[in-house]
Amino acid sequence: MQTKKRSAILLLTIIMMLSIVLTACGGNNNTAGTNNQAANNGAANGETEGAANAGTSDTSEEVTLKMLLVGGKPADYDQVFGELNKLVKEKINATVEAEFLDWADWSQKYPLKFAANEDFDIVYTANWAFYNDQSLKGGFLELTEDLLSKYAPQTWANMPKVAWEQAKVGGKLFMVPNNNVEITDKVVLIREDLRKKYNLEPVTSPETYAAYVKAIAANEKGINAFQAKAADGWKWHELDQILLEQQNEWNLVDYNFPLAYKMDDATGKVFNVYDTPEFKQLLAYYKDLADNNGWSRNVVSNKNDVWQDIKAGKAASYAQNIGTVAANIMEATRENVGIELAIADLTPEKKKISAISTQNGLAIHATSKNVERSLMLIDLLQNDKQIHDLSMYGIAGTHYEPVGEDKYNAGPSAANYSPSGFSAWGWNSELNRQDAAYPKVADDMFNTWTSKVYHFPLETFVFDDSKVKNEVANIGNVMLRYAIPLEYGLIKDLDKGQADLIAQLKAAGIDKVQTELQAQIDAFLAAQK
Repeated sequence: MQTKKRSAILLLTIIMMLSIVLTACGGNNNTAGTNNQAANNGAANGETEGAANAGTSDTSEEVTLKMLLVGGKPADYDQVFGELNKLVKEKINATVEAEFLDWADWSQKYPLKFAANEDFDIVYTANWAFYNDQSLKGGFLELTEDLLSKYAPQTWANMPKVAWEQAKVGGKLFMVPNNNVEITDKVVLIREDLRKKYNLEPVTSPETYAAYVKAIAANEKGINAFQAKAADGWKWHELDQILLEQQNEWNLVDYNFPLAYKMDDATGKVFNVYDTPEFKQLLAYYKDLADNNGWSRNVVSNKNDVWQDIKAGKAASYAQNIGTVAANIMEATRENVGIELAIADLTPEKKKISAISTQNGLAIHATSKNVERSLMLIDLLQNDKQIHDLSMYGIAGTHYEPVGEDKYNAGPSAANYSPSGFSAWGWNSELNRQDAAYPKVADDMFNTWTSKVYHFPLETFVFDDSKVKNEVANIGNVMLRYAIPLEYGLIKDLDKGQADLIAQLKAAGIDKVQTELQAQIDAFLAAQK
């Protein structure tokens, strides 16, 4: 008996020693390597070493996770997040409190939250919503491979490697990007009933669109053939992305200044788009539409909701992304507004590019006291079906009706918790549902685009403007003052207007910005070889 007892003690000791060794190994770089391999192999179930580590993380103390989101607070926020917190409490012993920065003033309030070092844990961010800026200022926590593989193992495994690379700033990662394919190309929403009324060709090009605009302007009094909304700080004609960028297969590095490169140029040579023959030709196109009353002379100061103008019969077209115009068509159908709408792709044969992963995402405040639990929550938001559905679409049977595993219909209280109303897109993922009423033409167009997405050498390049911030700000002011009136045909002498614009940009420091941008691009491309 004593011999058996000693043998049992010895065996138990060996098992404990092995357990300690294995636990230690579980926290080293080999774990990250395992997760990397899982990601490369497209693992979708999250059954990695990291998942095991997350399962043994200490969640004994309940914490409150504060989220900072962009957009209007949903009317049924308390109801939905009350249900959400029951699940989050059960899974990671935490509750969530969200603060919403309304669209009217979010861009002013957002940076102030960081400057004041307010208490919050998770924050929505994007390439258009201070991601680069706050990453460089130290507002976001750096997310290491160890942190992600341990506390967000499913996200680490499921996210394409290129998405992590695209989200890096200065070689470091500060965001958990969304995991959902988005195409950045824009389309035009048109009144198809009016196109048919005047027996016009289908709108599939800049030329057929110009014919549509001029026909509506000449024959439909009280309707703006094209309508745009004066956005806070927006420095481009609403059609520029289509007719300047997409049409010429250029990529604008940053919409705060007019510097671009040709997507298929392996050298990445940067140029000022305002100083090109293509821009001069586009100015003539715009001037022709303006002279034919294609839009109101007050278009640059218009504050109306453009979609509401179209529904009310005051406008006949506008430019937007395909998801937004598809949502417009669904809304018009539901409300039976009595107009026929269509989606026009003016550049159908041109290269299509997908949005980089930083189009939407979530970051962790650099001073958060709940880093591990925050990452666990992000992991659930992206990968837990029940939590993703609830946080994205609201309560089943109230705000939405599930249709199978990947579609939904609007519920009776859909307006009180809309997935498009606030930045729930920060946790877009492969679990997203599509509205069952989504127009087939939009779905077919999107699928065609995604089947021929163009990947180019500078796809993951991110510009660091920290050395030229003053110049970038000055350039933006010049664009608002000189470029916008010129492009909307408010300047009679196009040649003089273009020359004045270029001269003012030079005075604002565009050459310095271009030199800095080119140096960063050259270094980026050299590092890829």
